[in-house]
Amino acid sequence: MGDQDLSTELEDQGYQLVGRHSAVKICYWTRQSLTQGRDCYKGRFYGIQSHRCLQMSPAIDSCNLHCRFCWRNQGWENDETMPEYDDPEGLLDRSIQAQQRILSGFKGDTNVALERWKESQSPRHIAISLTGEPTLYPKMNRFLELCHERGITTFLVTNGTNPDALRHLDPLPTQLYVSVTAPNAEIFRRLTLPAQPDAWNRLEESLEILRDLPTRRVVRHTLVKGWNLGWVDEYAALDLRARPDFIEPKGYVYMGKSRQRLGTDHVPSHADIGGFARALARRTGYHLLDESPESKVYLLGARRDGRYLHGLAAAPEALPAAV
Repeated sequence: MGDQDLSTELEDQGYQLVGRHSAVKICYWTRQSLTQGRDCYKGRFYGIQSHRCLQMSPAIDSCNLHCRFCWRNQGWENDETMPEYDDPEGLLDRSIQAQQRILSGFKGDTNVALERWKESQSPRHIAISLTGEPTLYPKMNRFLELCHERGITTFLVTNGTNPDALRHLDPLPTQLYVSVTAPNAEIFRRLTLPAQPDAWNRLEESLEILRDLPTRRVVRHTLVKGWNLGWVDEYAALDLRARPDFIEPKGYVYMGKSRQRLGTDHVPSHADIGGFARALARRTGYHLLDESPESKVYLLGARRDGRYLHGLAAAPEALPAAV
């Protein structure tokens, strides 16, 4: 697919393109937070204000995995770092401007409180995920630094196959997610269709690195029925290597382009995820802290008292240290 075709398709899907390789898109829960006062599970678990959360990717056409459960189009992406990249200063400014454009129409909505809309114009959280593999953006360190200088907390979501990027993150994001979407190398190969033959080994290396990073660390298991749901002992062994602060077992959602690769029979129920989460808690010694049925996600924590919950609304420097 050519650049123009990619741009047209992304814009048709509601993306605001930013510079040469980035995009912003309003999250369903940002809309819900503005119109209904309902925050996403990150609000429930971590204190995020969804109407002030900006969802973006600095690498819309760069990814080294081709996950069957991913909602984005595939077949057009580059597998490596983009050869040309935008400066992080302009990227952050333009991302915020794009979010403001997206949300401009909500100002006149009778369901949206004016004060809440005004707050949405100044994002306090940036979820660096959306599409692509964000650690392939070579200026990530400076981008994180700029966010934190402005008092914006950062959620960085990575597929874990770029361990050198994790090793050299400085500053660290406020919260670092590593997606562990398979219990072993064979299922990983069949489900994520990696570009590199050593991608699984890279993920294992990232889990070792994650263990010692002094920030809030989360391992997420996106679970697809009939593909990677089960194998609790193998997932537990991986989680215990990483020793994250939190583990999120989360159900696959039948949406976007994933509907061309998977069927509704691959969608687990919240009860399915709950059974897995409870078994994983028993196997790892983690504690079942919370759940969000709407998002089919459970939260397991290393500490029963939930000491680290509801702290991310604070500035990054005010956050407690990780376990």
